[in-house]
Amino acid sequence: MTHFLPSVLQDQAFYLSGGGSVAPYRIPRHYRPWLLDTGSLTQRLVKASQGAFEVELLRLGHQQTTALERDALSLPQRNWPFLREVALKCHDQPWVFARTVIPNTTLQGPARALTHLGTKPLGAVLFNHPGVRRGPISVLRIDASRVSRTFANQGLIWGRQSVFYLLGKPLLVSEYFLHQCPMYNRPSMTSNDYT
Repeated sequence: MTHFLPSVLQDQAFYLSGGGSVAPYRIPRHYRPWLLDTGSLTQRLVKASQGAFEVELLRLGHQQTTALERDALSLPQRNWPFLREVALKCHDQPWVFARTVIPNTTLQGPARALTHLGTKPLGAVLFNHPGVRRGPISVLRIDASRVSRTFANQGLIWGRQSVFYLLGKPLLVSEYFLHQCPMYNRPSMTSNDYT
C-alpha cells in the first residue's frame, strides 16, 4: 500500500505511536516544523526570538513522574528519578514548558552533570555531545494540567517527547508548546491544514 505522506512522516524511526500520541498525518501542517524537528529546540527558539531567549528553572530534584514518562522509560511506578522542569522563555514570555526525566541508573554516569545545569539550556549539551543519540519523537496533544501545575490554565496544548541516550543510558525530554509560542500563530485552521 502506498502512503501519500511526505517521507519524513512515513519514517518509523522518526515517530512513535501509543501512549496518547498523535499520528503524524493528524498533526496540523503548520505545527509539523515545530513538533517534528529533530534538531535543537533551543536553537529554533533563539532564532525565532532573535536571541531574546532565556531558561527559567521551575523545579529540580528527585520527583514523581507521569504515567507517560514512566512508560517511555520503562520505570516502575514507585521510582523517583531526577526531574528538571523549565520554562523556555522568549521576550520574557514562556513559549515552551520542558521536563527532563533522568533515571537514577543514568545518573551513575556522565549524565550526573545534567543535574547541575541551572539555567543553561539542555539542548546546548545534548546537541553538542558526541555520545548522544535521539530516539523517535512522540507527538502529543494533552491538557496542560496533566503535565504542569504552573501552566495548567493553558488547556489543550501540543507537545513532544523523545528518549535521548547519553553513552547508551536513557533520559526523557518532554517539550510542551505553550500558547504564546509562534507555532500557534495561524489565523484559522481548515481541514487542508492536516494534509
